[in-house]
Amino acid sequence: MDFSLTKEQKFFKDQVSRAVQRIVAPSADSIDRSDTFPRELFRELGSLGYYGIRYPAEIGGMGADCVMFTILSEELARASIGFAAIATMQCLMGTDFIHRFGTGEQKERCLFPAIRGEKIGTIAFTEPDCGSDLGGIKTRAVKNEKGYLLTGRKLWITDGDVADFVTVAATTAPEKRLGGIGFFLVEKGTPGFSVGQKIEKMSARGAATMELTFDGCQIPSDGLMGEEGKGAKYLNDILSEIRIMIAGLGLGLAKSAFVSGLRYARQREAFGRPIGTFQLIEEKIAEMEVRIRSAELLTYHAAWLKDRGSLTVKEAAMAKFYSTETACFVVDEVSRIHGAYGVAEEYPAQRYFRDGRFLLFGGGTSEILKTIIAKDTMKKCEFEIN
Repeated sequence: MDFSLTKEQKFFKDQVSRAVQRIVAPSADSIDRSDTFPRELFRELGSLGYYGIRYPAEIGGMGADCVMFTILSEELARASIGFAAIATMQCLMGTDFIHRFGTGEQKERCLFPAIRGEKIGTIAFTEPDCGSDLGGIKTRAVKNEKGYLLTGRKLWITDGDVADFVTVAATTAPEKRLGGIGFFLVEKGTPGFSVGQKIEKMSARGAATMELTFDGCQIPSDGLMGEEGKGAKYLNDILSEIRIMIAGLGLGLAKSAFVSGLRYARQREAFGRPIGTFQLIEEKIAEMEVRIRSAELLTYHAAWLKDRGSLTVKEAAMAKFYSTETACFVVDEVSRIHGAYGVAEEYPAQRYFRDGRFLLFGGGTSEILKTIIAKDTMKKCEFEIN
């Protein structure tokens, strides 16, 4: 079995790493402290074409595979989870529906500028009483002679305060639950569309999470992305890719935190020697590296399967679950290695510790993912002997 990257993927990884360390990494602390959208940084990364990584070259994209998108996600997270959340939203959830279902005019207005980093896109399906249960969405889209009248409230919307367009999940038939879900394109300035409160959070700062309100928004007929009632299927089409992407974010954060902890353990002395030479610290270092390596294999194996068309829901769930839980384990251990300095703002350990929690929820909580994994395993276990 060959676990190595191709020459193209290795070249891409080197180029992305250099770009991210040059452009993003120096601003990581300031993004976290100011908790404001880094617009100039966003545009600069866009000028390099990374927001179009998943899209065909003929529309300005890179036409890259899932392994390369995972590399991008990992490298961004190694620099800044806040900025990584912004960038990956732009690459995937914020633009995917308009790429698949948008009209030529909609793509000219929204998608193509988004690929260049000139406009910002996001997605809105989470509600006050609806997260994992997509079928419980209450935002309504009522069909009329002009198209659809959209009414409802969304929460936890990444970049909701700066987005130029939003893909909104709404139901046209609540009694059908998942069978009634549709996605609608809403552009900034649409009457009845307003940005509400910002949810103050300790993690992924810079990527604001907002409340969005739709109070009788009139959406034209072509604002429906795809067909009525097929929204859950459309989301499911990219859900495994979302989970692999978040697994990549977890991997990047874990590696960055681990390196900072390793450096500290080498430099900090107690009782006349570096603390990294003490057995209990060695134990932490060993377990962190083993978990990171395991998360890396699960994550890139899932991406590799996606590129070959053989990815299952279970494998994507395993990658996201293990990688994000590993990230949380690593940032906790790194904080402990730093001792009291683990909560001091002069060290990045406290930022890593806070950012780890952000990764546990998007794309499915660990509890949901474990349910998916267990149910699939109950049906068929690969370890069983026939």
